Amino acid sequence: MVQTNATTANSRLLSLDIFRGITVAAMILVNNPGDWGHIYTPLKHSTWNGCNPTDLIFPFFLFIVGVSIVYAMETKAAIRANHSKIILMALRRSAILIVISLVTQLLFHPGFAHLRYMGVLQRIGLVYFFCTILYLKTSQKTRDWVMAILLIGYYILLNFVPVPDTGHASLEPATNMGAWLDRTIFTTSHLWMESRTWDPEGLLGTLPAIVTGLISIRAGSWLKRKDRDDSIKITWLLTYSIISIVAGLFWGLFFPINKALWTSSYVLYSGGWAMASLGVCYWLIDVQGYKKYTAPFVAFGVNALPAYILSNYIPHYLINKPRFEGQTIYQMVYAPYFPPYVASVISAAALVLLIWSLMWILHLRKIIIKV
Repeated sequence: MVQTNATTANSRLLSLDIFRGITVAAMILVNNPGDWGHIYTPLKHSTWNGCNPTDLIFPFFLFIVGVSIVYAMETKAAIRANHSKIILMALRRSAILIVISLVTQLLFHPGFAHLRYMGVLQRIGLVYFFCTILYLKTSQKTRDWVMAILLIGYYILLNFVPVPDTGHASLEPATNMGAWLDRTIFTTSHLWMESRTWDPEGLLGTLPAIVTGLISIRAGSWLKRKDRDDSIKITWLLTYSIISIVAGLFWGLFFPINKALWTSSYVLYSGGWAMASLGVCYWLIDVQGYKKYTAPFVAFGVNALPAYILSNYIPHYLINKPRFEGQTIYQMVYAPYFPPYVASVISAAALVLLIWSLMWILHLRKIIIKV
């Protein structure tokens, strides 16, 4: 769907677009180093337990999804007759995201034998769909109960329920309950190609990921309240963020913060940082009016999906393939002239700038591409 209506941009929450834009830029940067063997630690995912800044990017996307649900659907959701249409629309959008991921895989690696069924866009689509239903059909109190049940239930399931093929509970990559479920349903041929024994965006981990979306629905609903002053909104949002971060750190003492498992402690910890980040953006941009240098991030924020797609296609077809004398662009342009770590990050930053330039053209033409 392509929108060229100028009023579309004017009706958006600017701070959310900027928050999304920063997240998109960070995602492209960390996903496309010039050399995977030379990456600065903050730009890496944690090996297993723990949380580097890079590990916050994906939950930030899901957090943005939940806030967007509130801002896009609040008025229509008040009329029950609209619910069926909204749910069908959410189902269509979720399906399109999943299809985009599957088609991309088939273009890059033709054949269905090793097609990965789960992935980043799949998780975003599923979280969006289920959070939409919960937003439409339940009260905030009910959603709070759903969050508690999912987080506590997930903790009990992973820590105390024996995994069928090992006979004991486990939090290790290939032997946890989620890995077993993915192998059972999808078989090893259709899991993450880096392991084939477990999947970092597996099916079971979608349950706590839904809570990330529900946390952001609560935050978005709070920001949209018209009976509270902006200073009060921000104060409470930042207070909630601190409580969530501390709770995540405490829970992490016995249920480690882990992105691949999307542990309950990780949900609270990353959700707290997402609330804090949006709260600061909202206060500076929408309340205080600091908008002078925001346009570059808006260009990314309003066209996040095409930016994400290009961040996969451009490296695959243009950057990572050998060109002249069997060398890639990285080997020709960056590696000979900079130290390895510097060359790697400069290469990634150059891709960010390239994709941004394309999104800037769309922004100048007031074109928004979304599903």
